[in-house]
Amino acid sequence: MDDQKETLFQKATPLPASLNPQVVYSWKAPLRAYKKRSKNVLRFYLAVALLLTAIIFFLGDRILIIPIWSILFLFYVLTVTPPPEIENRITKFGIETAGITMRWEALSHFYFSQRFGFIILTVVTHPPYNMHAYLVVPDTIVKKDIVRILAEHIVFQERPQLAFTDKMIKLLSYLIPDDEEEEDVPATIKIEQKEGSGKLKDIKDTLASFFQKPEKTSLSPQSSEPIV
Repeated sequence: MDDQKETLFQKATPLPASLNPQVVYSWKAPLRAYKKRSKNVLRFYLAVALLLTAIIFFLGDRILIIPIWSILFLFYVLTVTPPPEIENRITKFGIETAGITMRWEALSHFYFSQRFGFIILTVVTHPPYNMHAYLVVPDTIVKKDIVRILAEHIVFQERPQLAFTDKMIKLLSYLIPDDEEEEDVPATIKIEQKEGSGKLKDIKDTLASFFQKPEKTSLSPQSSEPIV
């Protein structure tokens, strides 16, 4: 994983001041976070597509089979194709990325997250659209510079409020199998379970946020002594 990040970030370093006086800060990074997937994940995608195809073939409208396999092809292309390197710019008027300019008056807030071991800058526009732009940040030094510059124009959220869709995507990401290939399985396997650790806890916390129940007030126990 470290070798892969070094390959992607060979040129992902802060650039000097541009000849354009309107450019405040710029850096180069991949277009999206990328992680080379193993055959286990590809088999998982294929199994889910076959299962949905069988269900729709016998119970639903068969025309829905086409978008299912189209989405599978999209996942395959994004999995096996490394992203190109682009230049992201922060100007006096807004943010430029992948040939798109987002002006300051259209932006609402920004926050950072982790994906595939990369730092992701998420910029959100004002309601009712709430469009999200995802920019890859090469390292923590560039991250500090970005926070210092963007905080002068839009709101910085240290703990972003995830929507229902974001929570569902986070939950599904935990259900995807790991990329590491199983090499040798020992004859004796020692299984240790720790309460509140690992991916199981994350799935429980995510599900608990979907179905929160109101707390019940506890009633005081009645006295068992006879009343005189």
